[in-house]
Amino acid sequence: MPISRALVKIVEERLALKFKGFEPIGGGSINSTYSLLTDKGRYFVKTNSKPRFKGMFEAEARGLHLIADTQTIATPEVVLQDETDSEYFLLLEWIDTKRPDKKTSQLLGTELAAMHRLSSLTFGLDHDNYMGSLNQSNKQHNTWGDFFINKRLIPMVKLGVDLQMLDQTDVKHFDTLYKHLPELFDEEPPALIHGDLWGGNYIMGANNKPYLIDPAVSYGHREFDMAMTTLFGGFANEFYISYNEAYPLAKNWQQRIDLWNLYPLLVHVNIFGGSYVGQTRDALRQFV
Repeated sequence: MPISRALVKIVEERLALKFKGFEPIGGGSINSTYSLLTDKGRYFVKTNSKPRFKGMFEAEARGLHLIADTQTIATPEVVLQDETDSEYFLLLEWIDTKRPDKKTSQLLGTELAAMHRLSSLTFGLDHDNYMGSLNQSNKQHNTWGDFFINKRLIPMVKLGVDLQMLDQTDVKHFDTLYKHLPELFDEEPPALIHGDLWGGNYIMGANNKPYLIDPAVSYGHREFDMAMTTLFGGFANEFYISYNEAYPLAKNWQQRIDLWNLYPLLVHVNIFGGSYVGQTRDALRQFV
């Protein structure tokens, strides 16, 4: 699909540059992505159609700014977030990338640990955002247990039932989990978390700097981020070693990986269905 002339016009006018061409980049089920070539260099742009994902790129831009402002770990600079008559778009700094190696994986772990040390009085955030293509409420709670149950699990379980992906037996099992959740982990101070930290949501710059992308930020339990790094792979052992050296995780944190991954698995159930239903039930069965 070609990039729209309306988008090009806005970019040229707002940034006082000259459009020279574009190259499509493999997008997902939500967004189309492009390399935008101009007389002032290359940019990364992602677009999606109105009106389905209203506020998605605004929330993403706010998340990128929030992480960048911590000065703990890099994100691509937000250049422009705007819309045409038919689409929303987000224009970002172009990052030349390389494959992660031992040294850059170590740096990713150290810098993520530094970000996780940043705290808040409550769990959640002062605005909502998206997890994938689904709305994510960040209404603030005083404990991680309450926040995780009420703003992460309950909405996704309800949606799963509405979509006929989950049944009443699943609901009963989740109700059992809610009653016992406080016994399964130790509360920690809220940590600034990326919120969707699978292997596709970080890149290694050719400058040997790690960058976080596509955030679903909130203040949460840092084990949530660490658990999600294991869901689809993509993180080297050096990453975990350096993280734990910088900010040691609680004892037996690995035993809670499937607990925290119930939320991203439910998100996948509600977007993709299929095998994720079985994975979710298998993970839940360990804790009820």
